[in-house]
Amino acid sequence: MTPIFSRSGPPATGAVARKTPTAMLLALGLLSGCATGAPPRAADITLPAVFTKEALGGPATETLGQFWTLYDDPQLAALTETALQQGFSVREALARLDEARALRSVAIRQFDPQGSLQANTDYRETQDLDSNDNPDVIPGLPPGFDFGTGSSVGATKSASVTLPVSWELDLFGRRGAARRQGDADLAAAAFEVESARAAIAAEVARSLFQARGFAAQLEEAEQTLRIQRELLRILSIRAERGIAAMSEADRVAGDVAQAEAQVADLTAAITASKRALLAIVGTATATLDSVAVTSDLDLPPTIPATMPGDLLERRPDVRIASARVASAASGVRLAELDFFPRLTLNPGVGLSVQRGSFDSTTSFWSLAAGFAVPILDRGRLMAQLRAEGARAEQAVLAYERTVQTAFSESDQALVRLAADRRRVDLLDAGQVRARQAYDAALTRYELGFADLQEVLDAERAWRATRASLTTARVDALQRSVQLFQSLGGGWSVTPPVYLARNPS
Repeated sequence: MTPIFSRSGPPATGAVARKTPTAMLLALGLLSGCATGAPPRAADITLPAVFTKEALGGPATETLGQFWTLYDDPQLAALTETALQQGFSVREALARLDEARALRSVAIRQFDPQGSLQANTDYRETQDLDSNDNPDVIPGLPPGFDFGTGSSVGATKSASVTLPVSWELDLFGRRGAARRQGDADLAAAAFEVESARAAIAAEVARSLFQARGFAAQLEEAEQTLRIQRELLRILSIRAERGIAAMSEADRVAGDVAQAEAQVADLTAAITASKRALLAIVGTATATLDSVAVTSDLDLPPTIPATMPGDLLERRPDVRIASARVASAASGVRLAELDFFPRLTLNPGVGLSVQRGSFDSTTSFWSLAAGFAVPILDRGRLMAQLRAEGARAEQAVLAYERTVQTAFSESDQALVRLAADRRRVDLLDAGQVRARQAYDAALTRYELGFADLQEVLDAERAWRATRASLTTARVDALQRSVQLFQSLGGGWSVTPPVYLARNPS
């Protein structure tokens, strides 16, 4: 660095004369900056105008932001709100957002003046070895050893405080490119928070519906157990009276044992589901009594009518991929700017104090400048530029894949939900008919017009239809949650409040 001004005196004229001419420096700077990279290409996004299976239409699209309220289920709403506040995945995403905000500030602040206050102190005591006044001061030498003419002994104390400053002048827009990259990374982190919120809301709904499905199956298993026990009671009485064989009672006793085992298994499944639900909510150590699980399995709510193009705005993963493309574009630009020269100002001030044989107090200030031009490291910078271009292409490809995946998931979920609704309707009608068939067979058996096998077959058919209906109801509810999530439900498209807290 060449000092421009100094308080101790003007710069030497010879030093000025030996400076590289400004025109030559600018020429070298322009020569070094003639490298450009390929910015990210435009993404190839082609979405159909409509989904294969149209949404039913009903509530406004904005209701997707809090889709759990569409189920009109107070327990689901309460559990979801608790999970959004206490869930670990959301809190982890918020911590990553804080990290992204801090890294953005680091990237921008590097273009501000930098400097650290430096302080030094020193204590020095000197002894002139030519003196023979005190020969004992040097161990190992005989007393009276003569060094020559004696001299004085003195101590010196000194202290200094300096503040060197370094400030890179942003001549080519590095600060703006760093800011844009930081903004894109921060936006991606914010959308990751929203993605975590949407995921945890969907997980709460799925887990609750699964637990309710186990509760419904438990009620059916207990009803089956009651039926089997009643059959066993009737057969035992008939066997005692000689009307039926004891082997028929033994056969039903085996069915009773199976029903009891199923009840025990489903009871354990409900207990495990409660604990899993509490873990998702963020209160895994709470008592199981804190969450009640009923057997209510209503039909899924009406899905708002949406278009495939809405996914580009509604899906948080699509927004994340888009932000990463913007970040990659800024990365390419920063790699290009590495070829341009850097001009750095280095002002500084200081104070020095010395006490001892010679006392002095001095202060100084200086202003220097540095000019750096990349010449010999152009090969490394070119490789870095190609790497940034490759990262940009990867970001574009990831965005295209994310959009296609979003459409595929939504389209499949719409088709499957429509099939689930139809399946529930068919099984609901079928279980009514199966119940009627079982009641009729039991009545005929009690009157002696039917054998036990007919009753057992009718009971098994009714039980199988009931189990299928319960499974279909759970599947339909969970499919609706999957559809809400695939359509981008669970978060507000409006920019989050924490994005407004960007540092300058």
